[in-house]
Amino acid sequence: MKPRDRILDAAMAVFRRHGFRRSSIEQAAEAAGLTRQALYHHFESKEALFRAVIERVHEDALAAEIAAANAAEKAGGSLADIIIAGVGARLQQFIASFDGSPHIEELFSEHLLQARDLYQKYAALYAAQGAATIERVCRRQRLALAKGMTPEGLARCVEMAINGAKSANPGMQPADAFLRDLTVMARTLVAGAVVASPASQRARPAAKKALPKKVLPRKSAPK
Repeated sequence: MKPRDRILDAAMAVFRRHGFRRSSIEQAAEAAGLTRQALYHHFESKEALFRAVIERVHEDALAAEIAAANAAEKAGGSLADIIIAGVGARLQQFIASFDGSPHIEELFSEHLLQARDLYQKYAALYAAQGAATIERVCRRQRLALAKGMTPEGLARCVEMAINGAKSANPGMQPADAFLRDLTVMARTLVAGAVVASPASQRARPAAKKALPKKVLPRKSAPK
């Protein structure tokens, strides 16, 4: 294992155990088997170390989302199935990173305070990944979005649903209930955003037109 990875593993364990405010560089260095000075060669402060931990959490979450969405698509899932698989994997990875910590809400709030730029960076990456997935699945499955809706717009709505769910449950706990509520919202969004595509409409058998009744010539009365 690379020294940086070992330090980040140790720092994550320290932050989970003590929270951000009560953690120290000394605790992280001891957990990594390093001196304080040796750790400073890699990270200049506790804040920098925390930012690096958060960035790795986001990277792992994004990778989990991509892998799960691709697997659901390969298995023939619907657009809703694919979106839910990807978003669910991302959030499960994020939750698992802090699972069991008594300071989970503090860590999430400090994540926004200490690394807001990283939060914004990855929020944009998550939205872009979602839009790319929606566009690809719609093209392959010949789906059409409702008038005025775009892949970017639907992906943005999904992210807003996630943020709304997190506002109601800051620690995303209990995880099962949080993910279940999010699944319901995502399916509702997709159901309202997808309409029958022109291709599928053309594929339907055309209704038979009623043939006009044949009008027979009237026989003239005998003179």
